[in-house]
Amino acid sequence: MHTFTLQVCRSKQTVVEISKMLTSMVKEYQVKQAKRKQEQEIRRKDVIESSNELTQAIVDHLNVGVAQAYLNQKRLDAEAKQLHVGATNFAKQTQQWLQLIDNFSSALKELGDVENWARSIESDMQVIQNTLEIAYKTSRQTQQHNASK
Repeated sequence: MHTFTLQVCRSKQTVVEISKMLTSMVKEYQVKQAKRKQEQEIRRKDVIESSNELTQAIVDHLNVGVAQAYLNQKRLDAEAKQLHVGATNFAKQTQQWLQLIDNFSSALKELGDVENWARSIESDMQVIQNTLEIAYKTSRQTQQHNASK
């Protein structure tokens, strides 16, 4: 029974270690995400600046109305692309979180299964102990009865 208790403790430690590892992974992901966001913001600003320079050159050659419509459409396309990229990233991140939660849930379920198994074994051991005690007492009484004859 001590070995089993030790195994349960190790299982609990494993769950705690997994939980710490998952927390560490999430923090690391968030730090990387923030860094990527900063880099993306710099690139976005560079792209917008380059785009604006190109747009200005086109505006110089076209009439104001056509140039304005083109600029508006270009901005809408860029925002739609950013929205699509953001939605895709969010979907991937959500999927990763769901996988982490599923893994954690499975680990908790396994821990519960082990605990139920331990209770069952403990109950069986109690029945065996009681049976052995009754057998021992009956054997002693029989020996004493035979000895007194």
